Amino acid sequence: MLGNSESTIVAAGTSLPELVTSIVAAIRKEMDISVGNIVGSNIFNIFLIMGVSSIISPLTVPPGINFDFIFLGAATLLLFAFMFIGAKREIGRWKGLTFLLMYAVYLAFLIKRG
Repeated sequence: MLGNSESTIVAAGTSLPELVTSIVAAIRKEMDISVGNIVGSNIFNIFLIMGVSSIISPLTVPPGINFDFIFLGAATLLLFAFMFIGAKREIGRWKGLTFLLMYAVYLAFLIKRG
């Protein structure tokens, strides 16, 4: 079983293709692709990957993971709120910086939790 730091590295490595696709789509002003890629990737990972993994071998849920689920839920709700706030219906720089800050805080929390 992987520890928190190893899991974080694996998660970052598997998410890099989605990140690059989203960045390229944003540069090309193809925002639908960027947002769809992010949301679709999360749905795929949560339902298909976790579902197949739990069929192969039951997954134990550590007690400390409740915070992770709460943070994930809050980030998801914030994404949907950000998508519908404002007249242009866009996720601008300050909203993107908010998510980067949230990621940095969450990553620091994971490292501290050890």
